[in-house]
Amino acid sequence: MVKNLSLLLAGLLAGVAIMLAGQWPRAEVVYRSEQPSTVTYEDDSAHQLGLIRRDTLFGDATHLLVVGRDPGFGYGHWVNVHTSVIDAGKEIAETAWTPEGVRVRFMSGHELFVPARYFLHGR
Repeated sequence: MVKNLSLLLAGLLAGVAIMLAGQWPRAEVVYRSEQPSTVTYEDDSAHQLGLIRRDTLFGDATHLLVVGRDPGFGYGHWVNVHTSVIDAGKEIAETAWTPEGVRVRFMSGHELFVPARYFLHGR
């Protein structure tokens, strides 16, 4: 009986562990901006900016700003954004694309500028 109970408990724990592992890490694009047609860059590509929220196994969230040519944000120029800058649900107030780069103003008042040279030519 003790052996069966131990096997049942081990199976239950394994099931919970597999369920948790299957949901981690979770990433979600919480903000997206596309380079406007009025701004062009020397690589003649369309660029996107995305703010990605990654949830850890223990419920913490990290944020990553990605600028590049890939609309899926699999590659590009990545910048970690400190959690104190982020206000969930109202993360970014404004994105301004210029020939020099892209400026992001967060709802918290913080600003971040990514020079174009860091996201051109597939970086």
